[in-house]
Amino acid sequence: MDNLNWDDFSKVEMRTGTILEAEVFKEARVPAYKLKIDFGEYGIKQSSAQITELYDLESLVGKQIIAVVNFPKKQIGPFMSECLVLGSVNDTGAVTLIQTERNTSNGERVS
Repeated sequence: MDNLNWDDFSKVEMRTGTILEAEVFKEARVPAYKLKIDFGEYGIKQSSAQITELYDLESLVGKQIIAVVNFPKKQIGPFMSECLVLGSVNDTGAVTLIQTERNTSNGERVS
């Protein structure tokens, strides 16, 4: 594992956001959802997330999550992902979303 210095870490914009919409990403090679997430003053961004093992579509809408919002956009098949939703990955590859312990304003920085 490479060590980062504080300047490296401070460049990563992790922000809180609320999932507005979730749908199955039918074209994905690995099962995934397409998410639309509200980041307040940082706008609404979309992301592809491989979280189908532990989450169904209905449980995602309204959930406040944490994502990196300053990575370059990434083309995933026909879909443009604009942020990286954060989660922990267990030994089987299942992703558990990282969430705020209490609701915060969308767009708040995580540090």
